Amino acid sequence: MNEREEFLIWVQSEFVRAERAMFNGDDGPRRAIWSSEEPVSVLGAWRNASNRAELVEAFEALSSSFSNCTDYSYDLISFDLRGDLAYTVGYERVTASIDGKPRTFTLRATQVYRREPGGWRIVHRHADDVG
Repeated sequence: MNEREEFLIWVQSEFVRAERAMFNGDDGPRRAIWSSEEPVSVLGAWRNASNRAELVEAFEALSSSFSNCTDYSYDLISFDLRGDLAYTVGYERVTASIDGKPRTFTLRATQVYRREPGGWRIVHRHADDVG
């Protein structure tokens, strides 16, 4: 297996598992796949962050509003990796409750990853609601 295939397996397993947990109200797995090293940033559909402390605060606030994720899928559109950097572009299709109200929505998400001693970690996310 080459490094591109290994990266895709990581995205389709660890990333997808962490996002599903987030939409179920648990931000721990998402924080675990994010880099603890600066710089990190989020331009999110609902919250932004420009450093690790803001990122943790944003994830905690978001996760407290999500629950009952009954469906999550990640449709990868494109990706590449060069050395210790990679990116993905895709659609996240979600059915979950937000503040107790069931919703189905699609996010367009672009992410940047950095290979660190513990494996791939996310360093930037830009997402918006396709609406």
